[in-house]
Amino acid sequence: MIETREISHWDHRFLDLARHIANWSKDPSTQVGAVIVDCNKRVVSTGFNGLPSGVEDTLERLNDRELKYQMIVHAERNAIIDARQSLVGHIIYVWPMMPCSVCATMVIQAGIAEVVAPFSDNPRWVDSFHLTQEMFQEAGVCLALIDDPSAVAQ
Repeated sequence: MIETREISHWDHRFLDLARHIANWSKDPSTQVGAVIVDCNKRVVSTGFNGLPSGVEDTLERLNDRELKYQMIVHAERNAIIDARQSLVGHIIYVWPMMPCSVCATMVIQAGIAEVVAPFSDNPRWVDSFHLTQEMFQEAGVCLALIDDPSAVAQ
């Protein structure tokens, strides 16, 4: 189910935290942050996009888009891996855009029930976003797209 909705007080907090965590990424083109929250609104895990632990994230690697895409771990994947616990029924907040189709498969497999992210029609990712939406709908993952990301505090 895909919905566009206004953000709640808690959505605001967790999206703002995801935005803050995105700043930890060294990716020069797109910094992404993710926060996984349980049903009691407790943070279970966080992640940002970057190269794997122990792999040097040099500017040469990060500025070579083809090489970077082969090496980088997306924020959602890092948050899921780092959780080290069941994520069934949890919510993942992602900034500044919804998960790509590959991350969507991990979200589904982890049992995450809802994804909250700003709406994005970035041409580089639009085909992947369509596939993400299709898979989430089939798998019963609620996708809440925030239509006004500027509503999240800076």
